[in-house]
Amino acid sequence: MPTQVSNDAVEKTIFDGLKEIGTEGEITRDATFEDLDVDSLDLVELAQIVEEEFGVELDGDAVKDVKTVGDVIDLVVSRAG
Repeated sequence: MPTQVSNDAVEKTIFDGLKEIGTEGEITRDATFEDLDVDSLDLVELAQIVEEEFGVELDGDAVKDVKTVGDVIDLVVSRAG
């Protein structure tokens, strides 16, 4: 059963997922994926974590315009609602 979707829950899951992937630098809402050295394979892995946790599917079209960690958090919250 998917976890209740709240801004805080999504933020924690995304931050934990990025740590698990082994990102570089400080993870903040304003951090870009380029700053964190996150590549497309890392984003696929992160999308799988989000789908497992919240039941929200993030396809290529959805994530093509996201630049920061906050963008992904907002995208997941908006799609879950």
